[in-house]
Order: sequence, then C-alpha cells, then structure tokens
Amino acid sequence: MASSMRSLYTDHSRYVESFRRFLSHSTEHQCMQEFMDKQLPDIIARIGDSKSEIKILSIGGGAGEIDLQIISKVQAQFPGVHIRNEVVEPSAEQITKYKELVAKTSNLENIKFAWHKETASEYQHRVMEEKVLQKWDFIHMIQMMYYVKDISATLKFFHGLLATNAKILIIVVSGTSAWNKLFTKYGSRLPQNDLCQYVTSFEITQMLDDLGIKYESCDLLSTMDISDCFIDGNENGELLWDFLTETCNFNKTAPPDLKAEIMKDLQEPEYSVKKEGKVLFNNNLSFIVIEA
Repeated sequence: MASSMRSLYTDHSRYVESFRRFLSHSTEHQCMQEFMDKQLPDIIARIGDSKSEIKILSIGGGAGEIDLQIISKVQAQFPGVHIRNEVVEPSAEQITKYKELVAKTSNLENIKFAWHKETASEYQHRVMEEKVLQKWDFIHMIQMMYYVKDISATLKFFHGLLATNAKILIIVVSGTSAWNKLFTKYGSRLPQNDLCQYVTSFEITQMLDDLGIKYESCDLLSTMDISDCFIDGNENGELLWDFLTETCNFNKTAPPDLKAEIMKDLQEPEYSVKKEGKVLFNNNLSFIVIEA
C-alpha cells in the first residue's frame, strides 16, 4: 500500500462531502422510502397492541429524518397513543440537527423525545451500570452496525430489551451487494481505520443464527451511478472514488495498479450493470427484523 493513502474517516469534511455525493448519485433514499411506505407498516403492526405508550429506541438516529418517518408510520398504526422516542447518537452536531427538525415538524404533540450523546456500546454500559433494564417496543438500527465493535454482543444485549410483541429493525448493506465483493477482494489493500468496520447482512444473520435468535431478512434493491468515476478529473468521480474505497483522495494517492484493477472490476457484471450509458453499481441493502 502506498504510504500516502489514508482513511477517508481521517478527514471529516471530505467524508461528509463524499457521502453527500453518494446520496445524490444513489437510489438509497428512494429505496428506504419505499421500504417505509410498503413494508414497515406490516413490521410494526402489533408492537403497540393494548399499550398506553409505545417506547421506541433509535440507535444511531443521526439527524432524525428516518426516525420521524418511522414515528409517522407508528402514529398511523396506533392513532392517539403516546410515543416515547429515545435516541442514542454519538454526534452532538447530528443531535442538534435532529432537535431542529423536531422543532419545525408538526403532529408530534403526543411524542416525548430524549437524546443521549453516546455510542451503542456506551449506552449498553450505562444501562448495565444503572441495573434498570428498560423494555422497548421497537428498536431500530439503520446503517449503523459498521460502527459497532462487538456486533454479536450488541445484538444479544438489545434483543434482551424487547417487550411483548416488540421488534428490532436493522438495515445494513446486503451481502449480495457489490460492496461485499469490493471489500472482500480489496479491503486488505485499502487504508484500515478504527472508526468503521466492514460488515454486511451475511455476517449479521450468521451471528443471529449462532445466538439462536429468530429473524426475517430481505433485500432492498438499490444502485449508485458511478459513471463519473471513469471520467478523468471529474469532481463527482473523485468524491465517489473516495466513498467507494473509504480512502481520502483515492485517485491521487492510490498505486496505479490498484486503481486500474478496481476500475476494471467496477465495470464487470458482478459489480455493476450498464444501462442507458450509465454504470450502476449494486448498492443493495438488507433489512433484518428480529422478534422478541
């Protein structure tokens, strides 16, 4: 590995910008929206049965956009029922944005919010220290498992917090996605970091099997338009390269042979499809639903 290559997570502003480009060039938000509209109502259908208050725990809630969509679906399913929504989020910046979003969103009168600036493992440690295990009706962990050190222990702990009829929803990159192929083949040649680990639905469902925890899993189809990655000097392409490889300024710092290999693979059918002159990378997600 060239010594000048470094993890994208060492440059916050570069990471944020590359992530924005990823969102604008992928169908991730659209596929998530479709999931919320078509499949989430069935998943939450019984979580509030005969309960005067529904308790929701958001792990890695970010700036709250997805959380408020989930809350709206719960409200539609259980009109008039009080909701307690607690958020575990390590970023103070994201919590501030979340609070601002709540402040300007209507129809939240029956909802009590609380935010905890901590990671999932810090939350787990605090709860164990307090020795008061709050039971939850719905726990969701959306695109956050990559930042958990001990995933198996985390799954076991949160499964133990489920109330009657409760469920956990996990959304992660699918094991059938091109991300899995990319990092299986090239991960050891790309910069390593302590903040984020590569994990897919394959690893998580294997851990659930080992723990004897029942679940259902299904793929959400998504693509990312990486056509700009093949245009020299294209700014979008540069930032998408960074996001794909989790490498800061990949195009400028990667060894030529590594870049050439990945560029060739990205155009192969097991990574991407070519459609209407575009190269569409397989960005499939998986949702995993765990029952009490």
